[in-house]
Amino acid sequence: MTEKEIWSIEELVSLTDTVQKEEIDFKGKQMQFQYCELSEEEEPKFVPLDESATEQEKLDFYTKVGTERIVKMIEKANKLNEKGSTITEENWGKLPTTLRYLIGNKIMGVEQDVTANFTL
Repeated sequence: MTEKEIWSIEELVSLTDTVQKEEIDFKGKQMQFQYCELSEEEEPKFVPLDESATEQEKLDFYTKVGTERIVKMIEKANKLNEKGSTITEENWGKLPTTLRYLIGNKIMGVEQDVTANFTL
């Protein structure tokens, strides 16, 4: 039986200052990017949605929150490691939607094939 690895508090805290590098396959080529975990104080702040919001308003709100969080994580890494900068806040919105979803899912630890969601 293998022994479980346990995170120390110091290791977890250090993640907020550690640039993490990832690579994903996109249309037959590799895309490299970097990001950094955020501490609570670095998380984007939003005014909560009104309880009467429609489903579309909720979807739009959570998409905006998620996007801002991902971009903030990427930009934090870019400041710590300028040489590794590939994605910036300026070019994020210009990237293909399927690529943005793949990157966001990788950063958030959600592994799925999002291209199926965009196939007609």
